[in-house]
Amino acid sequence: MADDRQLLRRFTEERSEAAFGELVTQHLPLVYSTAIRQTGGDEHLAKDIAQLVFTDLARKAPGLPENVILAGWLHRAAIFAARQTLRGDRRRREREQQAVTMNAVQSESESADWQQIRPLLDEALDRLGKTDRDALLLRFFEQQSFAQIGANLGGSEDAVRMRITRALGKLRGILQKHGVTTTVAALSTVVSANAVQIAPAGLAAALTSTSLAAAATGTTFTLLKIMTATQLKLGLGALVVAGATTAFVVQHQMQSKLLAENQSLRQQLAQLQNDNNDLSNRLTDASDAKKLTDDQFNELLRLRGEVGRLRQKTNELGESQASLENSLREEQARQPAEDDSARDRQRQMFEAKASDAKNMAIDQIYYANDHQGQYPTNVNQLDAYTNRFPVSGTNDFQIVFQGSRSEISNPANVIVVQEPDAWPTFDGKWGKVYGFADGHAELHTTADGNFDAFELQHSVPPQLSP
Repeated sequence: MADDRQLLRRFTEERSEAAFGELVTQHLPLVYSTAIRQTGGDEHLAKDIAQLVFTDLARKAPGLPENVILAGWLHRAAIFAARQTLRGDRRRREREQQAVTMNAVQSESESADWQQIRPLLDEALDRLGKTDRDALLLRFFEQQSFAQIGANLGGSEDAVRMRITRALGKLRGILQKHGVTTTVAALSTVVSANAVQIAPAGLAAALTSTSLAAAATGTTFTLLKIMTATQLKLGLGALVVAGATTAFVVQHQMQSKLLAENQSLRQQLAQLQNDNNDLSNRLTDASDAKKLTDDQFNELLRLRGEVGRLRQKTNELGESQASLENSLREEQARQPAEDDSARDRQRQMFEAKASDAKNMAIDQIYYANDHQGQYPTNVNQLDAYTNRFPVSGTNDFQIVFQGSRSEISNPANVIVVQEPDAWPTFDGKWGKVYGFADGHAELHTTADGNFDAFELQHSVPPQLSP
């Protein structure tokens, strides 16, 4: 089996998908297990984090140093991605960790429970020195032999054993500061038994193709820095309203379909009536003939049968038209009450969204006041300001202006925060909420869901280098 350096070289020089796929397969247990621990067992978020890590690897592979220990690099990348993804849940997770620590095994016991170690393990590993961390990751997460670790890190098997023992001791010391009482032997046993989780079947192949595709299209790992905590889940209220507006759009489409079918039936009925009149005229002409040949008589019988069928079809179409018109009238009778209900739900949703956009814009104003007019470049920098004007989490918003206040000539006309995706309105259009540099928020709607012109009109042109 080729080692990491050979596979990285093949992928970098030849863009070999097979080489990258082998790297993903070899290191997915490490990345997925780290993401599982960081997300508290959330498998869906763990898959998303793994996707981000391997996309970043595909993009940054050409710039990695020749002697990189890929296990260490991927572990830190997974921690970084998880931190960014779970930023909004950070306080909750800290309280859970404190509760776990308070209910830890009594000090008389020297055995550590995995439930105590799990939420602390990655943070503790990240605090170790690079060589110690790489040694533990290769041994317990990549499950390499002492000989393989020695080949990667340089040194004999005995030296590797001593290094791992010392690294476990340091890891134990870090965990003890958080209330975890254990021995080096017990720590080695519990980490060996629980550290690596089996990734879902087919995940490695899926990550290989999507990571390479994302890297090829220029997807950047740093985009996570401008995501708000609510990008990974919508608020319950917004979800209910979105469902209501979607149902209304479906209802509107059904009404349009009924109108189209009604018009089509009218056209068919008119055509059949014309054909009927034509055949009746031909029948009259044939009746006036003093003498009919056999062929003419057969044609006459055929025409009479055709007239009968056309009359029956005309009656059936008339009944279908009447039924459709009744359905349309019933639909239109229900329309006013449903319009009022949908309009009221959308108004409530917009008010909640506008409040979040406004508060986020005001938080940026306070930040700029404290930083010589410089606006924040990512939402992490707003953590100290969100207590004044909190965001409730109705939807996901992103920062779109990261420059200086001196670049803004008219704050009321410059968007600083916006929703990344549009949502359907009750009247069949599309809407997005924006927060502006003066602290106000607006809802903008379009019929086709294209907001490029509006956003360009309310943005600051990029500064050109002299």
